[in-house]
Amino acid sequence: MKLPNTIEGLIQAQNNQDSTTFAEYFTADATVADEGSSYSGRDEIKAWNQQTTEKYQMQLKPIDFNQTGSKGELTVEVTGTFPGSPSVMQYHLELEDTLISSLKITG
Repeated sequence: MKLPNTIEGLIQAQNNQDSTTFAEYFTADATVADEGSSYSGRDEIKAWNQQTTEKYQMQLKPIDFNQTGSKGELTVEVTGTFPGSPSVMQYHLELEDTLISSLKITG
């Protein structure tokens, strides 16, 4: 499966537990929605990613990716130290040029 560079980089940053690089794949005013909370801007996204990564030691394995225009849906197998691991989740993305402007995680 061929992934856009942005998505490939996001997955690699997550698997390397590099929250700084992870946040750099988002626009300055991007939003993330996960587990009933939302985060805005790179600083909040970095802090959210760092906190969840430290807590759950998450690793992502892409299963499928579909993109239509600026909207994409990435299906990933997420493993970590959380109940029910591994779990399949959907990352609903909105892309702006080569960055992510919105991410909603479901599953």
